Amino acid sequence: MTSLRAFTCDDLFRFNNISDNKNKDYGHNPDIGSPCEYNGPLEQESRSTQGNSVQVYIHPVPYIAVIMGKAEGSVAREEWHGHVTALSVAPEFRRLGLAAKLMELLEEISERKGGFFVDLFVRVSNQVAVNMYKQLGYSVYRTVLEYYSASNGEPDEDAYDMRKALSRDAEKKSIIPLPHPVRPEDIE
Repeated sequence: MTSLRAFTCDDLFRFNNISDNKNKDYGHNPDIGSPCEYNGPLEQESRSTQGNSVQVYIHPVPYIAVIMGKAEGSVAREEWHGHVTALSVAPEFRRLGLAAKLMELLEEISERKGGFFVDLFVRVSNQVAVNMYKQLGYSVYRTVLEYYSASNGEPDEDAYDMRKALSRDAEKKSIIPLPHPVRPEDIE
């Protein structure tokens, strides 16, 4: 049986099977600080949302998919948005539409919270993910130079900041691409 349920800190020790070498989000993702930072009121199967963070797992054990996200930004500057902190599907369950379903859920929550857009960061080299996000309606807003820290003496890797406008941004101002790359310290 498969179900949706809220994330808990203990889950950090239970989903190693989901991530692979191309998807080194945990421990390398600048958005994730302390694991318990995301242990507030969360999305439930009933889809009641409270607080500004959402983590949903599709499981049984072992977990087969996870999305972690939050609402952030400034309403005054029309930058209030949903942010995908991490999305991962176990290799044996990919290409079944699970990632699209989880993204749809996060987009619905972002709409209800009054977001202007949803954004995410993805490695430039991860063309499978980039293409999937494009199929889901996301576009490259900007390139962030050396966003992902490398290991083993490899160079740091650039990221795409990809965005999808929500209904609150009727003129789609939030997704007009920047003409030049930025550095991680330039991101608010």
